[in-house]
Amino acid sequence: MGRPAKAKINLDALRHNYRIARQLSGNGQVMAVVKADAYSHGATACASALAYIASGFAVACIEEALELRAAGIKQPILLLEGFFEPSELAMIDRYRLDTVIHHQHQIDALVAHPLSHPVRIWLKMDSGMGRVGFSPDAYRAAWEQLSGLSCVKDIVLMSHFACADEAESNHAQQQLVTFNAYTRDLPGERSFCNSAGLVALKEARGDWSRPGLLLYGVSPFTEAPHGIESKIQPVMELSSAIISIKDIPVGSSVGYGSQWMAGRPTRLGVVAIGYADGYPRHAVSGTPVSINGCRVPLVGRVSMDMLTVDLTDVPNVQIGDRAILWGPDLAISEVAQKADTIPYQLLCNLNRVPVQYEGAYMPDLVNSDGAGA
Repeated sequence: MGRPAKAKINLDALRHNYRIARQLSGNGQVMAVVKADAYSHGATACASALAYIASGFAVACIEEALELRAAGIKQPILLLEGFFEPSELAMIDRYRLDTVIHHQHQIDALVAHPLSHPVRIWLKMDSGMGRVGFSPDAYRAAWEQLSGLSCVKDIVLMSHFACADEAESNHAQQQLVTFNAYTRDLPGERSFCNSAGLVALKEARGDWSRPGLLLYGVSPFTEAPHGIESKIQPVMELSSAIISIKDIPVGSSVGYGSQWMAGRPTRLGVVAIGYADGYPRHAVSGTPVSINGCRVPLVGRVSMDMLTVDLTDVPNVQIGDRAILWGPDLAISEVAQKADTIPYQLLCNLNRVPVQYEGAYMPDLVNSDGAGA
């Protein structure tokens, strides 16, 4: 009923991709990144689907963590940005959350507000990303200060790659050299790899990896393939339906700004999806849309609620036929390239579209005390 746009989420594919990530990690553990509502796949649904196999979950902030705890998730949950205010420490304590520490003000807050339960700290080094994290020179002093606190039970040594998805760059290797040099004799588990690092940098996999995009069946590499593309399975299929078909003559324009004009008699189809749903407004004419197993080109500007496609070469399409915007049969990375953006943004911008799930949640195992193997 209602508007036909929807996102179908295959939880079996999600579990398949997690197992791929776990295989890549070797003896290490895999912290599934489910921030930003699991990249619009639904954080509670995805965490519930992974709860019996996942070593833990990573989120951006405490609001996301509490949502998972309320859904019954018992596995470790890591706050990737740490806490923003000292008042959050009470919730970290109550809900037994792991937290990143990336700045001295967070250590000062922990000293001033000691926790009643021991907490695992992920101490972040800025090894070359240039965002948050202690400088290499300041890292040891931060580690020593934290290791002296009775409420700190473990310290995971952590950093984050800036260019692991760029095969031509040696920046990731330089970051790894820096990280290893400044942590060489520090005890504790280590965590460096995002999705790209997990695939491309075997030497950096360490004790904990933190894949995100890979779990949702999207390659983190925009250029040279790494073989991972054939192993992972897209989790989301974004689709809608044809709601209008009309024939237009040569020279007729289509869409806002009249940027596209028919160079031949054209059979035009209108699909009920647009930039208010998260489909990229700047996708250019020629961006593929899959209808009845055939690729047809987008034509004209994407509107808020609709887009138009050229159906001239697929005359059997009818009103009501499904239009696949991305999914197993049409890579989201291809759509992102046509819109001069990245798959992360397309997924995270998804809005207003009803989400439907396939694959068992296995809810009898969600409340398991085990952290998964």
